[in-house]
Amino acid sequence: MNTTASSRWLGPAQLTALGFLALILTGAALLSLPFASADGTATPPMDALFTATSATTLTGLVTVDTGSHWSLAGQVIVIALIQVGGLGIMSITSLTGMLLTGG
Repeated sequence: MNTTASSRWLGPAQLTALGFLALILTGAALLSLPFASADGTATPPMDALFTATSATTLTGLVTVDTGSHWSLAGQVIVIALIQVGGLGIMSITSLTGMLLTGG
């Protein structure tokens, strides 16, 4: 099997997609834990996944009221997803892409 060095590395688009996926899944896992909800019960996984996806991609859609459903810890997780998803992922992957491609 003849593989070149460039085919072993992920390109900037793949890195961006994997970064978003990892961030969303991590955020959903954290939001589904009992400490993240105001009443101390576990949030249904689909609500946590939808909220994490919405926060990371900056769409702003929610299935539960952010102010009343999430505890302070849950609200901090949502804010962190917004910050990292909106600025961090794009900045880091753009920089990585420029470094890997020499551009």
